[in-house]
Amino acid sequence: MIEIHTTTIDCARPYELAQWWSEALGWPLVDSEPEDDEVMLDRPGGPPHLLFIRVPDGKTVKNRLHLDLRPTGDGTRDQEVERLLALGAKPYEDHRTPDGAGWVTLLDPEGNEFCVCRSAAERRA
Repeated sequence: MIEIHTTTIDCARPYELAQWWSEALGWPLVDSEPEDDEVMLDRPGGPPHLLFIRVPDGKTVKNRLHLDLRPTGDGTRDQEVERLLALGAKPYEDHRTPDGAGWVTLLDPEGNEFCVCRSAAERRA
């Protein structure tokens, strides 16, 4: 057996991007400074964590791996999409269907794709 301990995201500005994701997810930054080349977000409850690493080359094509986010508690997919857009995410692709199913693909501040899916309560309804 094996587990995923950390998901690593290459980026130009690790501290700034980690701050954005910290606000988006509510996960704290781990002992980091703005000039650091590696910045970790600590997932409450344990791994997997998110690690942001400075790389010299920019993103040029679609991600081969991305995060799928799902609201917890009473939150809905559409509420989370609006909240993330207000934090600075950019719309990318809307895969919502008239019956309420589907997901929305957004871009983080460095252009990395991620999806917002329906909450467990929405899926049960």
